[in-house]
Amino acid sequence: MYEHSAFTQGAAWNIDSFDQWGVELGKTLALRIVHELDAGTTGMQNHDSSTRALMQKYLDARMGKTNRGTEQ
Repeated sequence: MYEHSAFTQGAAWNIDSFDQWGVELGKTLALRIVHELDAGTTGMQNHDSSTRALMQKYLDARMGKTNRGTEQ
């Protein structure tokens, strides 16, 4: 029902209600991260601290490293 409402309003205002530039931007940014993870790097200078931490956690898990005894 929501999609129909969004389409109808978009048609009335002459806009594409499903043109989600933020989603496309997210896909572009995510692709860069995927390439860095595949290469085994975290691009420490290219990302914010939370993204770097998640990337490092993923790489550590992929390499079999664990943080036993620490909070997660």
